[in-house]
Amino acid sequence: MGRKILFFVNPIAGTKTKLQLEKQIIKRCEEENLAFEILFTSKDGDYDFLRERIAIEGITDIVICGGDGSISPVISSLLKTEVNIGIIPRGSGNGLARTARIPKSVDKALDIILKGNASRVDAFTINDRLSCHVCGLGFDALVAHEFSKQRTRGLSTYTRETLKHFFSIKPYAFSIEVEGKHFKTDAFLLCIANSNQFGNNFKIAPKASICDGLLDIVILKKTSKIQIVVAFVKQILFGQVGSISTKKLKENNLLYFQTQSIKIENPDLAPLHIDGDPTETSRRFSIEILPGAYRLLQP
Repeated sequence: MGRKILFFVNPIAGTKTKLQLEKQIIKRCEEENLAFEILFTSKDGDYDFLRERIAIEGITDIVICGGDGSISPVISSLLKTEVNIGIIPRGSGNGLARTARIPKSVDKALDIILKGNASRVDAFTINDRLSCHVCGLGFDALVAHEFSKQRTRGLSTYTRETLKHFFSIKPYAFSIEVEGKHFKTDAFLLCIANSNQFGNNFKIAPKASICDGLLDIVILKKTSKIQIVVAFVKQILFGQVGSISTKKLKENNLLYFQTQSIKIENPDLAPLHIDGDPTETSRRFSIEILPGAYRLLQP
C-alpha cells in the first residue's frame, strides 16, 4: 500500500498565508504522486473521528500545520497507533518542532514529511490532558494567558508581555511529591518539559529529550529580580540536571531535575498553560511521562 496523508491547516492562519501553504502542499504531493487531503483544524479539539478514517481509508500520515497548541489535541486521539505524525511549524514559538529539528520553512518541512522517516517519541499527561511539549504553572502561564488576548502574535508580542509582567511577578506556593520525597516551596514558575524549550530557541530545559522517557522539571524559586535573570542565564548556558536534596532546596534559586512522574499541589491556584495554550488551573496535578506515545516524522 502507498501512503495517504491528511493535512490539518488552521483556518484562521491568514488567507494569503493559508492559500500559499495549501498550494505548496498540493504541488509537492502531486509531484510525488501521493494520495492526500487537506482539512481544517478542529476548533473544539475533537479528533475522535480519525481512528475510524485511518482504519477505513488506510491513512498512513497525519500532518499538523500549526503551532504547539495545535499538535497535542490531534495526537491525543492517536496514541499508540502506527500512523505517522508530521509537523509544518506555523506557530509563534514552535518549541516542539525546534526540539525535533523540524525547520520552519514549509518546503523543508515537507521534505521531511515526504521522506517518511518516523520514530516514536514521548508525550505526558497532566491530570486528564495530554501534553507533547511543555506545560507550566506560574509566571510563564500568566504570560501565555495575557499573550492569548493580544491581537497580534509573534516573538515581539510575547517579549513585550513578558517584560510588562516581569516587575510585578509574584511567587506561588507549591507542595511537590516526587520519587517518594515531599517538599514545599514558593516559586515564580514550575515548568514540566518534554521538549527543551518554550519556543524561539529559548531553552528552559537544555537537557530535555523527546525520546528519553523522562520529564525535565524546572522550578524557579522566590528570589530577587536580579537573581531571576542570573538563574535563567545559567540555565540557558549550562542547564545542569541535579537531584532533590535538602542542600539543593536551600541553596539553589533554580531547581532542575528529571523524573518519570510528579504530583503537585497548587493551593494558590497559579495559572496553567499546556503547550503554550492558557488552560484552566487546578489545585492538584498528577503528571506522568508516556514513553513512545506516538510516531513523529523527523530529519
